[in-house]
Amino acid sequence: MKKRFLALALSMSMALLACGGQKASTETTAAESKTESTTAKDTAAEESKAEGSADFDALVAEAKGQTVNFYGWGGDDRLNQWLDGYYAEYLKKNYDITLNRVPMGIEDILAQLSAEKEAGAKESDIDMIWINGENFKTAKESDFLYGPFTQNLPNFNNLVSQEDPETNKDFAYPIEGYEAPYGKAQMVFYGDKSKGDFPKNTEELLAYAKEHPGQITYPALPDFTGSAFVRNVIYDIVGVEPFQTVKEDKEAVRELVKPAMDYLKELNPYLWKEGKTYPEKEPTMRNMVADGELIMGMTYSAYLVSNSIADGSFSNNMQTFIWDKGTIGNTNYIAISKNAKHNAAAQVAINAMLSKDVQLNRYETLKTIPVLDNSKLSKEVQDAFAKVDLGEGVLEQSVLLEKRLPEMPAGLVPIIEEIWQEEVAGK
Repeated sequence: MKKRFLALALSMSMALLACGGQKASTETTAAESKTESTTAKDTAAEESKAEGSADFDALVAEAKGQTVNFYGWGGDDRLNQWLDGYYAEYLKKNYDITLNRVPMGIEDILAQLSAEKEAGAKESDIDMIWINGENFKTAKESDFLYGPFTQNLPNFNNLVSQEDPETNKDFAYPIEGYEAPYGKAQMVFYGDKSKGDFPKNTEELLAYAKEHPGQITYPALPDFTGSAFVRNVIYDIVGVEPFQTVKEDKEAVRELVKPAMDYLKELNPYLWKEGKTYPEKEPTMRNMVADGELIMGMTYSAYLVSNSIADGSFSNNMQTFIWDKGTIGNTNYIAISKNAKHNAAAQVAINAMLSKDVQLNRYETLKTIPVLDNSKLSKEVQDAFAKVDLGEGVLEQSVLLEKRLPEMPAGLVPIIEEIWQEEVAGK
Protein backbone atom coordinates (compact mmCIF):
# COMPACT_ATOMS: atom_id res chain seq x y z
CA MET A 1 0.00 0.00 0.00
CA LYS A 2 1.08 3.45 -0.66
CA LYS A 3 0.53 5.54 2.46
CA ARG A 4 0.24 8.48 0.12
CA PHE A 5 -3.47 7.70 -0.21
CA LEU A 6 -4.09 8.88 3.35
CA ALA A 7 -3.35 12.46 2.45
CA LEU A 8 -6.17 12.34 -0.08
CA ALA A 9 -8.63 10.40 2.02
CA LEU A 10 -9.99 13.26 4.10
CA SER A 11 -10.82 15.40 1.12
CA MET A 12 -12.47 12.43 -0.57
CA SER A 13 -14.41 11.27 2.50
CA MET A 14 -17.95 12.42 1.79
CA ALA A 15 -17.71 11.76 -1.94
CA LEU A 16 -16.46 8.24 -1.39
CA LEU A 17 -19.30 7.40 0.94
CA ALA A 18 -21.54 7.49 -2.09
CA CYS A 19 -19.52 4.64 -3.62
CA GLY A 20 -21.31 1.34 -3.06
CA GLY A 21 -20.67 -2.14 -4.37
CA GLN A 22 -21.12 -2.31 -8.09
CA LYS A 23 -22.56 -5.46 -9.57
CA ALA A 24 -19.86 -7.43 -11.34
CA SER A 25 -20.93 -9.14 -14.52
CA THR A 26 -20.83 -12.92 -14.37
CA GLU A 27 -19.05 -14.56 -17.26
CA THR A 28 -19.05 -18.15 -18.45
CA THR A 29 -15.56 -19.48 -17.85
CA ALA A 30 -13.43 -22.37 -18.90
CA ALA A 31 -13.09 -23.18 -15.20
CA GLU A 32 -16.57 -24.72 -15.36
CA SER A 33 -15.42 -27.45 -17.70
CA LYS A 34 -11.90 -27.82 -16.32
CA THR A 35 -12.84 -29.65 -13.13
CA GLU A 36 -16.21 -30.33 -11.56
CA SER A 37 -16.01 -30.10 -7.78
CA THR A 38 -15.98 -33.55 -6.23
CA THR A 39 -17.97 -32.21 -3.30
CA ALA A 40 -21.49 -31.03 -2.85
CA LYS A 41 -23.31 -29.92 0.27
CA ASP A 42 -22.40 -33.07 2.19
CA THR A 43 -18.65 -32.43 1.85
CA ALA A 44 -19.02 -28.77 2.73
CA ALA A 45 -20.95 -29.81 5.81
CA GLU A 46 -18.28 -32.38 6.68
CA GLU A 47 -15.57 -29.70 6.54
CA SER A 48 -17.61 -27.46 8.82
CA LYS A 49 -17.88 -30.25 11.41
CA ALA A 50 -14.17 -30.02 12.20
CA GLU A 51 -13.21 -29.95 15.87
CA GLY A 52 -14.17 -26.69 17.54
CA SER A 53 -16.39 -25.55 14.67
CA ALA A 54 -19.70 -25.09 16.50
CA ASP A 55 -19.38 -21.34 16.06
CA PHE A 56 -18.63 -21.89 12.38
CA ASP A 57 -21.87 -23.83 11.97
CA ALA A 58 -23.67 -20.78 13.32
CA LEU A 59 -21.84 -18.60 10.77
CA VAL A 60 -22.94 -20.94 7.97
CA ALA A 61 -26.55 -20.63 9.07
CA GLU A 62 -26.32 -16.83 9.33
CA ALA A 63 -24.60 -16.54 5.94
CA LYS A 64 -27.29 -18.47 4.08
CA GLY A 65 -28.95 -16.25 1.49
CA GLN A 66 -26.46 -13.39 1.90
CA THR A 67 -24.61 -11.61 -0.90
CA VAL A 68 -20.94 -11.09 -0.10
CA ASN A 69 -19.03 -8.27 -1.77
CA PHE A 70 -15.43 -9.15 -2.68
CA TYR A 71 -13.35 -6.04 -3.39
CA GLY A 72 -9.99 -6.29 -5.11
CA TRP A 73 -7.87 -5.57 -8.14
CA GLY A 74 -9.78 -6.49 -11.29
CA GLY A 75 -6.98 -6.50 -13.86
CA ASP A 76 -6.56 -10.27 -14.25
CA ASP A 77 -9.21 -11.56 -16.69
CA ARG A 78 -8.49 -15.24 -16.02
CA LEU A 79 -8.85 -14.74 -12.28
CA ASN A 80 -12.01 -12.68 -12.74
CA GLN A 81 -13.58 -15.44 -14.82
CA TRP A 82 -12.63 -18.05 -12.23
CA LEU A 83 -14.08 -16.01 -9.37
CA ASP A 84 -17.30 -15.26 -11.25
CA GLY A 85 -17.55 -18.87 -12.44
CA TYR A 86 -16.23 -21.74 -10.35
CA TYR A 87 -15.85 -19.96 -7.01
CA ALA A 88 -19.20 -18.14 -7.19
CA GLU A 89 -20.95 -21.37 -8.12
CA TYR A 90 -19.23 -23.25 -5.29
CA LEU A 91 -20.43 -20.69 -2.75
CA LYS A 92 -23.96 -20.72 -4.12
CA LYS A 93 -24.21 -24.51 -4.34
CA ASN A 94 -22.75 -25.30 -0.93
CA TYR A 95 -23.74 -22.31 1.21
CA ASP A 96 -26.41 -20.34 -0.71
CA ILE A 97 -24.07 -17.33 -0.73
CA THR A 98 -24.06 -15.03 -3.76
CA LEU A 99 -20.66 -13.62 -4.69
CA ASN A 100 -20.52 -10.02 -5.92
CA ARG A 101 -17.01 -9.27 -7.18
CA VAL A 102 -16.27 -5.54 -7.14
CA PRO A 103 -13.12 -4.61 -9.12
CA MET A 104 -11.36 -1.74 -7.36
CA GLY A 105 -7.72 -0.76 -6.81
CA ILE A 106 -6.44 -1.21 -3.28
CA GLU A 107 -5.73 2.49 -2.79
CA ASP A 108 -9.35 3.28 -3.66
CA ILE A 109 -10.58 0.54 -1.33
CA LEU A 110 -8.56 1.94 1.55
CA ALA A 111 -9.59 5.48 0.75
CA GLN A 112 -13.25 4.40 0.89
CA LEU A 113 -12.71 2.68 4.24
CA SER A 114 -10.95 5.79 5.52
CA ALA A 115 -13.86 7.95 4.38
CA GLU A 116 -16.38 5.66 6.07
CA LYS A 117 -14.43 5.71 9.31
CA GLU A 118 -14.09 9.50 9.23
CA ALA A 119 -17.86 9.84 8.74
CA GLY A 120 -18.62 7.39 11.55
CA ALA A 121 -20.33 4.81 9.30
CA LYS A 122 -21.51 1.71 11.15
CA GLU A 123 -21.78 -0.54 8.09
CA SER A 124 -19.66 -0.97 4.97
CA ASP A 125 -20.47 -2.44 1.57
CA ILE A 126 -16.87 -3.71 1.55
CA ASP A 127 -16.94 -7.24 2.93
CA MET A 128 -13.92 -9.24 1.67
CA ILE A 129 -10.71 -7.50 0.58
CA TRP A 130 -7.87 -8.92 -1.52
CA ILE A 131 -4.85 -7.48 0.26
CA ASN A 132 -1.25 -7.99 1.38
CA GLY A 133 2.01 -6.29 2.31
CA GLU A 134 2.16 -2.61 3.12
CA ASN A 135 -1.54 -2.34 2.26
CA PHE A 136 -2.41 -4.79 5.03
CA LYS A 137 -0.10 -3.05 7.48
CA THR A 138 -1.72 0.31 6.85
CA ALA A 139 -5.26 -1.11 6.97
CA LYS A 140 -4.65 -2.95 10.24
CA GLU A 141 -2.93 -0.01 11.89
CA SER A 142 -5.73 2.29 10.71
CA ASP A 143 -8.35 0.00 12.36
CA PHE A 144 -10.07 -0.73 9.04
CA LEU A 145 -10.17 -4.52 9.50
CA TYR A 146 -12.27 -7.04 11.40
CA GLY A 147 -10.50 -9.61 13.50
CA PRO A 148 -9.05 -11.78 14.60
CA PHE A 149 -11.23 -14.23 12.67
CA THR A 150 -9.03 -17.02 11.27
CA GLN A 151 -9.50 -19.08 14.44
CA ASN A 152 -13.13 -19.45 13.36
CA LEU A 153 -12.28 -21.16 10.06
CA PRO A 154 -12.03 -24.99 10.10
CA ASN A 155 -10.09 -25.14 6.84
CA PHE A 156 -7.56 -22.57 8.05
CA ASN A 157 -7.01 -24.53 11.24
CA ASN A 158 -6.95 -28.00 9.69
CA LEU A 159 -5.39 -27.56 6.24
CA VAL A 160 -3.01 -24.59 6.49
CA SER A 161 0.40 -24.89 8.14
CA GLN A 162 0.41 -22.87 11.34
CA GLU A 163 4.23 -22.93 11.30
CA ASP A 164 4.58 -21.39 7.84
CA PRO A 165 6.10 -17.92 8.37
CA GLU A 166 3.66 -16.51 5.81
CA THR A 167 0.73 -17.75 7.89
CA ASN A 168 1.89 -15.56 10.74
CA LYS A 169 3.55 -12.59 9.05
CA ASP A 170 2.83 -10.64 5.89
CA PHE A 171 5.92 -8.77 4.65
CA ALA A 172 7.34 -9.41 8.16
CA TYR A 173 4.30 -7.72 9.75
CA PRO A 174 2.27 -9.72 12.32
CA ILE A 175 -1.04 -10.97 10.91
CA GLU A 176 -2.62 -11.94 14.24
CA GLY A 177 -5.67 -13.50 12.60
CA TYR A 178 -6.72 -10.42 10.60
CA GLU A 179 -6.31 -12.01 7.15
CA ALA A 180 -6.27 -15.53 5.69
CA PRO A 181 -4.04 -16.81 2.86
CA TYR A 182 -5.56 -16.91 -0.60
CA GLY A 183 -2.75 -18.03 -2.92
CA LYS A 184 1.03 -17.95 -3.02
CA ALA A 185 3.03 -15.90 -5.50
CA GLN A 186 6.70 -15.90 -6.40
CA MET A 187 8.81 -13.63 -8.56
CA VAL A 188 10.06 -15.38 -11.69
CA PHE A 189 11.76 -14.20 -14.84
CA TYR A 190 10.90 -15.38 -18.32
CA GLY A 191 12.70 -15.03 -21.61
CA ASP A 192 13.20 -16.21 -25.16
CA LYS A 193 15.43 -19.27 -24.86
CA SER A 194 16.63 -18.81 -28.45
CA LYS A 195 18.59 -15.74 -27.27
CA GLY A 196 21.11 -17.74 -25.27
CA ASP A 197 21.60 -18.71 -21.63
CA PHE A 198 19.51 -16.83 -19.11
CA PRO A 199 21.21 -14.70 -16.43
CA LYS A 200 21.51 -16.38 -13.03
CA ASN A 201 22.32 -13.25 -11.03
CA THR A 202 22.66 -9.47 -11.33
CA GLU A 203 26.18 -9.67 -12.73
CA GLU A 204 25.04 -11.92 -15.56
CA LEU A 205 21.95 -9.76 -16.12
CA LEU A 206 24.18 -6.76 -16.82
CA ALA A 207 26.20 -8.78 -19.31
CA TYR A 208 22.97 -10.06 -20.90
CA ALA A 209 21.65 -6.50 -21.22
CA LYS A 210 24.88 -5.37 -22.86
CA GLU A 211 24.59 -8.26 -25.32
CA HIS A 212 20.98 -7.31 -26.11
CA PRO A 213 20.81 -3.52 -25.67
CA GLY A 214 17.37 -1.96 -25.61
CA GLN A 215 15.58 -5.31 -25.32
CA ILE A 216 15.28 -5.55 -21.54
CA THR A 217 13.47 -3.37 -19.01
CA TYR A 218 11.29 -3.53 -15.91
CA PRO A 219 8.11 -1.69 -14.85
CA ALA A 220 8.50 1.73 -13.26
CA LEU A 221 8.16 1.77 -9.50
CA PRO A 222 5.81 1.79 -7.61
CA ASP A 223 4.37 -0.89 -9.92
CA PHE A 224 4.17 -4.01 -7.77
CA THR A 225 6.30 -6.16 -10.10
CA GLY A 226 8.84 -3.42 -10.77
CA SER A 227 9.23 -2.84 -7.06
CA ALA A 228 9.71 -6.57 -6.47
CA PHE A 229 12.35 -6.71 -9.20
CA VAL A 230 14.32 -3.93 -7.50
CA ARG A 231 14.07 -5.74 -4.15
CA ASN A 232 15.38 -8.92 -5.82
CA VAL A 233 18.33 -6.95 -7.19
CA ILE A 234 18.97 -5.60 -3.68
CA TYR A 235 18.88 -9.10 -2.19
CA ASP A 236 21.26 -10.47 -4.83
CA ILE A 237 23.81 -7.71 -4.20
CA VAL A 238 23.37 -6.80 -0.54
CA GLY A 239 21.87 -9.97 0.92
CA VAL A 240 18.63 -10.84 2.72
CA GLU A 241 19.50 -10.68 6.40
CA PRO A 242 20.29 -6.96 6.75
CA PHE A 243 16.72 -6.06 5.76
CA GLN A 244 15.06 -8.15 8.45
CA THR A 245 16.47 -5.87 11.16
CA VAL A 246 17.22 -2.47 9.59
CA LYS A 247 15.15 0.37 11.05
CA GLU A 248 12.61 2.11 8.84
CA ASP A 249 14.77 5.19 8.40
CA LYS A 250 15.27 6.53 4.90
CA GLU A 251 18.92 7.46 5.26
CA ALA A 252 19.79 4.17 6.93
CA VAL A 253 18.05 2.28 4.11
CA ARG A 254 19.67 4.52 1.48
CA GLU A 255 23.13 3.64 2.78
CA LEU A 256 22.29 -0.07 2.89
CA VAL A 257 20.93 -0.24 -0.67
CA LYS A 258 23.58 2.02 -2.25
CA PRO A 259 25.45 -0.84 -4.02
CA ALA A 260 22.18 -1.99 -5.62
CA MET A 261 21.17 1.53 -6.68
CA ASP A 262 24.62 2.01 -8.21
CA TYR A 263 24.12 -1.26 -10.11
CA LEU A 264 20.72 -0.18 -11.43
CA LYS A 265 22.20 3.11 -12.65
CA GLU A 266 24.91 1.14 -14.44
CA LEU A 267 22.23 -1.06 -16.01
CA ASN A 268 20.14 1.88 -17.26
CA PRO A 269 21.97 2.66 -20.56
CA TYR A 270 21.41 -0.89 -21.80
CA LEU A 271 17.68 -0.97 -21.05
CA TRP A 272 14.78 -0.16 -23.36
CA LYS A 273 14.84 3.60 -24.10
CA GLU A 274 18.25 3.64 -22.38
CA GLY A 275 16.53 3.59 -19.01
CA LYS A 276 15.20 7.12 -19.46
CA THR A 277 11.65 5.78 -19.17
CA TYR A 278 10.04 2.49 -18.18
CA PRO A 279 6.77 0.67 -18.90
CA GLU A 280 4.17 2.03 -16.50
CA LYS A 281 2.76 -1.36 -15.49
CA GLU A 282 3.65 -5.05 -15.63
CA PRO A 283 1.00 -5.89 -18.29
CA THR A 284 2.56 -3.28 -20.59
CA MET A 285 5.96 -4.94 -20.25
CA ARG A 286 4.40 -8.35 -20.81
CA ASN A 287 2.77 -7.17 -24.04
CA MET A 288 6.12 -5.80 -25.20
CA VAL A 289 7.63 -9.25 -24.68
CA ALA A 290 4.73 -10.88 -26.53
CA ASP A 291 5.24 -8.42 -29.44
CA GLY A 292 8.97 -9.19 -29.62
CA GLU A 293 10.04 -5.70 -28.53
CA LEU A 294 11.65 -7.19 -25.40
CA ILE A 295 13.34 -10.57 -24.96
CA MET A 296 12.65 -11.04 -21.24
CA GLY A 297 10.32 -9.95 -18.46
CA MET A 298 9.39 -10.72 -14.89
CA THR A 299 6.20 -11.55 -13.03
CA TYR A 300 4.78 -12.60 -9.68
CA SER A 301 2.64 -15.22 -11.47
CA ALA A 302 4.89 -18.27 -11.37
CA TYR A 303 2.99 -20.03 -14.18
CA LEU A 304 2.33 -17.04 -16.43
CA VAL A 305 4.40 -18.53 -19.24
CA SER A 306 2.35 -21.74 -19.33
CA ASN A 307 -0.92 -19.83 -19.47
CA SER A 308 0.42 -17.43 -22.09
CA ILE A 309 1.73 -20.22 -24.35
CA ALA A 310 -1.62 -21.97 -24.02
CA ASP A 311 -3.60 -18.90 -25.08
CA GLY A 312 -1.17 -17.98 -27.85
CA SER A 313 0.21 -14.81 -26.25
CA PHE A 314 3.74 -16.27 -26.03
CA SER A 315 5.57 -18.57 -28.41
CA ASN A 316 6.79 -21.89 -27.05
CA ASN A 317 10.33 -20.44 -27.06
CA MET A 318 9.42 -18.64 -23.84
CA GLN A 319 10.87 -20.18 -20.67
CA THR A 320 10.66 -19.37 -16.95
CA PHE A 321 13.85 -19.00 -14.92
CA ILE A 322 14.98 -17.74 -11.52
CA TRP A 323 18.28 -16.58 -10.06
CA ASP A 324 20.69 -18.88 -8.25
CA LYS A 325 20.14 -17.16 -4.90
CA GLY A 326 16.38 -17.36 -5.35
CA THR A 327 13.54 -14.91 -5.79
CA ILE A 328 11.08 -13.19 -3.47
CA GLY A 329 7.86 -14.99 -2.67
CA ASN A 330 4.81 -13.71 -0.87
CA THR A 331 1.21 -14.62 -0.23
CA ASN A 332 -2.05 -13.01 -1.27
CA TYR A 333 -4.56 -12.77 1.54
CA ILE A 334 -8.22 -12.00 2.11
CA ALA A 335 -9.26 -9.68 4.94
CA ILE A 336 -12.67 -8.51 6.15
CA SER A 337 -13.54 -4.87 6.69
CA LYS A 338 -14.27 -3.91 10.29
CA ASN A 339 -17.87 -2.91 9.56
CA ALA A 340 -18.60 -5.48 6.84
CA LYS A 341 -22.35 -5.70 6.25
CA HIS A 342 -22.08 -9.42 5.50
CA ASN A 343 -19.45 -10.55 7.98
CA ALA A 344 -20.76 -14.11 8.35
CA ALA A 345 -20.83 -14.67 4.59
CA ALA A 346 -17.31 -13.27 4.31
CA GLN A 347 -15.96 -15.73 6.88
CA VAL A 348 -17.73 -18.68 5.26
CA ALA A 349 -16.53 -17.63 1.79
CA ILE A 350 -12.92 -17.35 2.99
CA ASN A 351 -13.15 -20.78 4.59
CA ALA A 352 -14.44 -22.09 1.25
CA MET A 353 -11.46 -20.53 -0.53
CA LEU A 354 -9.26 -22.70 1.69
CA SER A 355 -11.11 -25.92 0.90
CA LYS A 356 -9.26 -28.74 -0.86
CA ASP A 357 -11.54 -28.58 -3.89
CA VAL A 358 -11.30 -24.83 -4.41
CA GLN A 359 -7.52 -24.76 -3.97
CA LEU A 360 -7.13 -27.70 -6.37
CA ASN A 361 -9.34 -26.05 -8.98
CA ARG A 362 -7.38 -22.78 -8.66
CA TYR A 363 -4.18 -24.75 -9.20
CA GLU A 364 -5.58 -26.55 -12.24
CA THR A 365 -7.24 -23.54 -13.81
CA LEU A 366 -5.10 -20.55 -12.83
CA LYS A 367 -1.81 -22.30 -12.00
CA THR A 368 -1.72 -20.49 -8.65
CA ILE A 369 0.58 -21.99 -6.00
CA PRO A 370 -1.73 -23.48 -3.33
CA VAL A 371 -1.64 -22.34 0.30
CA LEU A 372 -2.53 -25.73 1.80
CA ASP A 373 -0.04 -27.82 3.77
CA ASN A 374 0.55 -30.95 1.69
CA SER A 375 1.25 -33.01 4.81
CA LYS A 376 -2.26 -32.26 6.08
CA LEU A 377 -3.89 -33.68 2.95
CA SER A 378 -4.90 -37.27 2.27
CA LYS A 379 -2.83 -39.34 -0.15
CA GLU A 380 -5.69 -39.12 -2.65
CA VAL A 381 -5.74 -35.32 -2.53
CA GLN A 382 -1.93 -35.11 -2.63
CA ASP A 383 -1.99 -37.23 -5.78
CA ALA A 384 -4.63 -34.98 -7.34
CA PHE A 385 -2.41 -31.93 -6.82
CA ALA A 386 0.65 -33.82 -8.09
CA LYS A 387 -1.14 -34.80 -11.31
CA VAL A 388 -1.94 -31.22 -12.33
CA ASP A 389 -0.39 -30.46 -15.72
CA LEU A 390 1.45 -27.15 -15.31
CA GLY A 391 2.02 -26.79 -19.05
CA GLU A 392 5.05 -25.62 -20.98
CA GLY A 393 7.91 -23.33 -20.05
CA VAL A 394 7.54 -23.32 -16.27
CA LEU A 395 9.38 -24.53 -13.18
CA GLU A 396 8.07 -27.18 -10.81
CA GLN A 397 6.55 -25.92 -7.57
CA SER A 398 9.25 -27.71 -5.56
CA VAL A 399 11.98 -25.79 -7.42
CA LEU A 400 10.27 -22.48 -6.72
CA LEU A 401 9.68 -23.15 -3.03
CA GLU A 402 13.28 -24.31 -2.57
CA LYS A 403 14.47 -20.94 -3.91
CA ARG A 404 11.82 -18.80 -2.16
CA LEU A 405 13.16 -15.70 -0.41
CA PRO A 406 11.25 -13.80 2.30
CA GLU A 407 9.69 -10.43 1.65
CA MET A 408 11.16 -7.31 3.22
CA PRO A 409 9.29 -5.69 6.12
CA ALA A 410 6.33 -3.76 4.71
CA GLY A 411 7.58 -0.40 5.95
CA LEU A 412 10.76 -0.64 3.85
CA VAL A 413 8.94 -1.00 0.53
CA PRO A 414 7.79 2.64 0.08
CA ILE A 415 11.18 3.88 1.33
CA ILE A 416 13.02 1.85 -1.33
CA GLU A 417 10.59 3.03 -3.98
CA GLU A 418 11.30 6.66 -3.06
CA ILE A 419 15.05 6.09 -3.14
CA TRP A 420 14.76 4.46 -6.58
CA GLN A 421 12.79 7.45 -7.87
CA GLU A 422 15.44 9.83 -6.57
CA GLU A 423 18.57 7.95 -7.56
CA VAL A 424 17.81 5.63 -10.49
CA ALA A 425 14.75 6.67 -12.50
CA GLY A 426 15.87 8.34 -15.72
CA LYS A 427 19.47 8.65 -14.52
